[in-house]
Amino acid sequence: MSEHNPDPTQAANTSAPPQPTAADRGPGASPDSEATQVVDGAVPSGQQTVPAGSTHPVDPTVTQPVLDRDARLDPPATDYQQRVGPRPLDRPAVDPSAAAVFGRPAGVDGAFSPTAPAPAPLGNLTSTPPPPESLSSAFGRPPGDSAVVLQRPPGLPGAAPQDDPMWTEDGFDPWRDPAAGAVIGPPALDREPDDTKGAAKRPPGGQLSLTEVLFGRRVKPLALGILGLVALLIGAVGGLVGWVVARGGDALTSDVTLAQAEAGKERPAGSVSDIAARVRPAVVSIEVRMEQGGGTGSGVLIDGAGYIVTNWHVVTLEGRADDKAKITTVFTDGTRAEAKLVGTDPKTDLAVIKVAVTNPTVLQFGNSDDLKVGDAVIAVGSPLGLTDTVTEGIVSALHRPVVAGGDNGQAPITYDAIQTDASINQGNSGGPLVDSTGALVGINSAIRSSGSGNTGSVGLGFAIPSNDAKRISEMIIRDGKVKHADLGANVRSVSAETAEGAQVVNVTEGGAASRAGIAEGDVIRKLGDRQVRNAAELTVAVRSHQPGQTVPVVLARQGQELTIQVTLQSD
Repeated sequence: MSEHNPDPTQAANTSAPPQPTAADRGPGASPDSEATQVVDGAVPSGQQTVPAGSTHPVDPTVTQPVLDRDARLDPPATDYQQRVGPRPLDRPAVDPSAAAVFGRPAGVDGAFSPTAPAPAPLGNLTSTPPPPESLSSAFGRPPGDSAVVLQRPPGLPGAAPQDDPMWTEDGFDPWRDPAAGAVIGPPALDREPDDTKGAAKRPPGGQLSLTEVLFGRRVKPLALGILGLVALLIGAVGGLVGWVVARGGDALTSDVTLAQAEAGKERPAGSVSDIAARVRPAVVSIEVRMEQGGGTGSGVLIDGAGYIVTNWHVVTLEGRADDKAKITTVFTDGTRAEAKLVGTDPKTDLAVIKVAVTNPTVLQFGNSDDLKVGDAVIAVGSPLGLTDTVTEGIVSALHRPVVAGGDNGQAPITYDAIQTDASINQGNSGGPLVDSTGALVGINSAIRSSGSGNTGSVGLGFAIPSNDAKRISEMIIRDGKVKHADLGANVRSVSAETAEGAQVVNVTEGGAASRAGIAEGDVIRKLGDRQVRNAAELTVAVRSHQPGQTVPVVLARQGQELTIQVTLQSD
């Protein structure tokens, strides 16, 4: 082993050792890697250095001399003999996908493409849009100076004139200097000269009371006189204005003549007022007095002899009145006349009384069978003691069976009623129900209320048809009593899926039903032309015929329908 020379100067003068050839480097070594190892002479950490031609490694703990740049470029022969040859490089295989992405294109050997891209056609060039006008005027060249590249400094020949600065050194104004500090100073605007500056300010005087003004000698008499004169003048002006206004007000009303409407409203024939004027004189109020009470109702004159038709429950107080009861009639003109009872029919709630009057106004009977639902009707009477009351309505329904009464051992009242929404209250009973011609088509008899102590009208009033009232009234006037057709059977209302009508409860022996073969349990569904849906309809259907008349009766017996001819008897 050669001796180590620590002198760098001497090492620099030593001739450079011969460089290894490509054959000595081996087939896998590159010139760049070998030059790096030779020039630097560095050995990776953790490896031993073996001199050339020796198999003994060099002790890594021995301090090696540090060479400067010249020594490393031209090392002594002794130092070169201690270096080892370059290690063979291990180049891993190149991934084809990486080579396709990062490799050179086909036909390119260097770092740049051998051919430049062709310039774009003139029509495909994209031009920059013109700058906005505001930017051009602010930052563009002055007009006519297309050769000016940069703005010339101020003060040079040909430079644009400069504006005067907003502030000067001589007159400093902090309000116009943006670099001035924010301090409290005088206002920006100059104050107007105060002419009163320096003059002594007088303190405000104290307020004076009315006593001090008038008697305190604090105000001059002249001022007081002027004040009084002003007040007097104001009062005079106010009085004058009031007088002018008052005169103008009198002129507005003094000469006015109010218009007056002509008397006599047009009332065509057939109007409610026209009908009421013709009907009201024939309607009377009926007062019944007895030792223990009394009652009121209404009635209508039907004959020039003084016959008045009314309700049975009006003249008999529902059967409580005796022979000593006093009946008085009151006409629309206030005339009072005592009446006598001619006869009654408790089963249909009709009665006839007679008064002694001369040349009375009477109503003509109309045909109740010609009524239709919706026809206009008028009710006249004395509801709740209010005599000569007229109400209007329509026919709400026809052939409505009504059952009432039946107290004090009396037979129940049953009749085929006309239903109307004309207001009918207590006291209207016995009064007339007339049509649009003024003809009598019904006798008001009953109402239906909502209960709970309410006995007033709710638009459900019922009247006895005029055809029935005329027939029964004639019988009462002629015979003093009324006879009705009778079936001779007691019935009750039934309703089922298979049968609906009046079921026979019992049959009177020897009566019309017994003789015709009607048995207990039979359900009567039709009598004559009248459909029977309950017991009340059977009663009114029987009474619509005369005693001795034979009518067909349709009944259901043990699931079969039978038709039986029945000859009605008298009750």
